[in-house]
Amino acid sequence: MAEKNAVMAEAAKCQNKLDMAQRLVGALSANGVIWEQTVERAAEELVYIPGDTLVACSFASYVGVFTRVYREACVAEFTDFLSKKGVPLGPKPDPLSILATDAAIASWAGQGLQSDRVSCENGAILSNSQRWCLMIDPQLQGIVWIKNKEADNNLQITRMGHSKMLNIFEVSLDQGKTVLIENMGESIDAVLSPVVSRNTIKRGNKRVVKLGDKEIILQNSFKLFMQTKLSNPHYPPEVQAETTVINFTVTEDGLEDQLLMRVVRLERPDLAKQKSELIAQQNEFKVILANLEALLLEKLANAEGDILDDTELILSLEEAKKTSDEVKEKVVFAQETELKINETSEFYRPTGSRGSLLFFLMCDLCKMHTFYKFSLDSFVMVVTRAVNSVSLRKPKEIPKEEEKKEDAGDEGGAEEEDGEEEEAEPEEPEEEEEEIIELHGKELKDRVELLEKIITYFVFNYTRRGLLDADKLTVVSMMCLKILVNSKKITMEENTMLIRATPDPNPPVMPENARSWLTDLQWAQLRALETMEAFKKGGQLTQNLEQDSLGWKRWFSEERAETADLPRSARDLTPFHRLFLLRVLRPDRIGTALSQFLADNLGPEYVEQAPFNMEESFEESTPATPFFFVLFPGVDPTPVIEDLAKKLGFTEASGRLSNISMGQGQEQVALNGLTKAAKEGTWILLQNIHLMQAWLTQLERALEIVEEFAHDDFRVFLTSEPPGVMQGPLWDLIPEPILQRCIKVADEAPADLKSNLRRAFSKFSQDSIDACLRPREFKATLFALCFFHSLISGRIKFGAQGWSKKYPFNDGDLTICGTVLKNYINNAEHLGTDVPWPDLRYLFGEIM
Repeated sequence: MAEKNAVMAEAAKCQNKLDMAQRLVGALSANGVIWEQTVERAAEELVYIPGDTLVACSFASYVGVFTRVYREACVAEFTDFLSKKGVPLGPKPDPLSILATDAAIASWAGQGLQSDRVSCENGAILSNSQRWCLMIDPQLQGIVWIKNKEADNNLQITRMGHSKMLNIFEVSLDQGKTVLIENMGESIDAVLSPVVSRNTIKRGNKRVVKLGDKEIILQNSFKLFMQTKLSNPHYPPEVQAETTVINFTVTEDGLEDQLLMRVVRLERPDLAKQKSELIAQQNEFKVILANLEALLLEKLANAEGDILDDTELILSLEEAKKTSDEVKEKVVFAQETELKINETSEFYRPTGSRGSLLFFLMCDLCKMHTFYKFSLDSFVMVVTRAVNSVSLRKPKEIPKEEEKKEDAGDEGGAEEEDGEEEEAEPEEPEEEEEEIIELHGKELKDRVELLEKIITYFVFNYTRRGLLDADKLTVVSMMCLKILVNSKKITMEENTMLIRATPDPNPPVMPENARSWLTDLQWAQLRALETMEAFKKGGQLTQNLEQDSLGWKRWFSEERAETADLPRSARDLTPFHRLFLLRVLRPDRIGTALSQFLADNLGPEYVEQAPFNMEESFEESTPATPFFFVLFPGVDPTPVIEDLAKKLGFTEASGRLSNISMGQGQEQVALNGLTKAAKEGTWILLQNIHLMQAWLTQLERALEIVEEFAHDDFRVFLTSEPPGVMQGPLWDLIPEPILQRCIKVADEAPADLKSNLRRAFSKFSQDSIDACLRPREFKATLFALCFFHSLISGRIKFGAQGWSKKYPFNDGDLTICGTVLKNYINNAEHLGTDVPWPDLRYLFGEIM
């Protein structure tokens, strides 16, 4: 009987093992196939791993500072060099796939890193680098990711030169915390050199680093990150050798996706919300699947004895498989849903592409003048304002009952109502969904075209406001040509030829009948134009010019060559290709022709400059965006600011407007006034800040600090002269972070008469005109004054040429003359006498 029981127990044990084995096989079936494929792939790639790893290490060590184009070029050179040396490489070495897994990239995305290729490469370099990383981060996207990524590691944030910087480093080195140095300049304090260069000393089993006159134990968990807002910093060679410099500047593809998401969120908030949730879910699923696979392998590797006897292990493996299957089903469903959402969102892709193109054009403007620097946050605000200006959704109306409750309620009641509003926020998307108008077909296409146009105009208007008059035509021409190239209406080769007009290096001999009116350079440039398709239709350009020399000479001699008829062989040229002939033969008329071309392609509003309107600009401002006025001879923005302040109740008499002229001894006064104004919600005007260059870093930091607690009514106005002639337009007069956050205003007198007349008339409001008792005489004489002012302003660039000296008649003179004119006319009306016109003529012509 005992033998029977033993046999039955053994049979039950065997059956149990068989069941466990089947359950184990079932739990590992799906992963088993994946592992088998991974092993086979690893066996094939084993030969290539050293070469691919070498490419990845070179990529992480040297390429992080470059843009995407240069990175791709460097990787191509690495692979070509290694291939020539006989080093085995994979079919297409990819540093990103070697340095980071899909799960790691997904976790970075969840922490705020952008999902474009370059951003993922930056994350991979930063995560794998043995040297401390220095991030070039003008758009502040990298620092946001670092703060989220290291939030659980007791992140310590400091700045170069901060009073507590050394104390923070001492504690962090000793306790293994993470340190972030934000907003660096172009140098590193000498006291931090041992830390940055990892210059450690061995003391027994520990490593110590010298910080000042102290030796501090360096914990292995210590990390250091450095970040600068400068878009193009110049670091000495030792800094670049001791750190890993990573370029976190936003890319065109990445910004295009961000702007697309922004536009979709404004146009179709329901789709944007679904997509955001799906992206977060997919990133979470990738991390979960990777963790489950790692858990399976860890449990199998650590299993002891007979694995079939470990019931807990098998149960946990089954649970992991069940979770994995559920997640995979959700991944498939999420991918299908995302495809449907993307299908609709992609219709708005042209708006994101246009916005990205415009932002990178704005970034390139700093090569023309150091004042032309813009931040991504300000640009996104402009795009948002543009889309909202043509929104299809009606603004929500607050019921009158709620308004009465808000007015009647005390502070406690107001807080309760705020709480109720916050609780009701989750219901808002449902209300918005009811208001959303879904467009299809031609309606959707027209809507996207409208958004493209409105975004383009808002961005240009924002940019033009801060441009010097000499650069405005250049900037709008660059913008128009980039748009035409992007839409494939013209080619990049045509664009380059129009800008450079590169001459033919080996032109044929110029015919004798053209030598009297053509230069050798123009002949070589005409020869180069013959390579373009547009100039091949009517025969060779130089041959036609030789055969019809009189016709071409007649057109060449026209006063307005841009509108005159071309010779017969060139009459079929489009307005765009006519620009090439003007560029080569009549460069003095290219400006006028470009203006007409821009008006035809973009609209007259891009060429005809509207006068600066302080009230409209003020509506765009916030407590975090100061105004930055560029000073010009005879142009003082103070009266404009004071007039607006008076309308809104901010006057010096009431203590709500402070006007500080910067100079020696005014540094602390300005900082104290800035802090006080931010707390009390008043305005502060800091004039001539270019005189205090050494102090401007303190102003930059003060603006960042007050932004955190500033009152909603708080505003800052800054004024500065542009760099002088001896310094040049590329002289860094004002720190880049200050310029990026400001609304820039360059209210310079334009060169053309029409714009100057508009600008002059804008100095006089309708109220001031109505205040005159004889409006007919007043308006007629005021027009003469404005016309005179416009002529004088338009010929300022000629100086004293043609006159005995340079005659100024600035904005202040014009407004004073207008006031004197009104007073004389009103006085004559009260006395019943004639207006003393000779006296006024003497005042205006001789005294003013």
